[in-house]
Amino acid sequence: MDRQGQRDFLGVGWRFPVATDPATGDIALSAYARDIKEAIRIILLTAPGERVMRPRFGCGIHDLVFEEMSTTVLFAVEAAVRDALTVYEPRIDLISVAVDPIGALDGVLLIAIDYRVRRTNQTDNLVYPFYFKESGAP
Repeated sequence: MDRQGQRDFLGVGWRFPVATDPATGDIALSAYARDIKEAIRIILLTAPGERVMRPRFGCGIHDLVFEEMSTTVLFAVEAAVRDALTVYEPRIDLISVAVDPIGALDGVLLIAIDYRVRRTNQTDNLVYPFYFKESGAP
């Protein structure tokens, strides 16, 4: 596949969070690898049931917010992230998902996601902070 075909597959979409382009005043766009990274964040930030027209879209980690921290909960967070990204982000292959509980006492889990972009075979990663206590949210 040619370079243009790879770009078409990777996509272009509204920047997340939504903003305007200071140079043009139009809605700012994200393209290619950045669009994928932002799509991953959108999936993880969305709880199933939030989107009226897509009620199953999102990640089930939000159902675990009030659970007592345990190994079982850490595995459940990992599984929820893996399931959501496998279903809702077809442009990537997950390499690994790991949950680091080091900040659990402060109300945050760090979710490390390693993935490969299917079309380009390029690897990338993202560390997503999941706040499960109200005081830790940005």
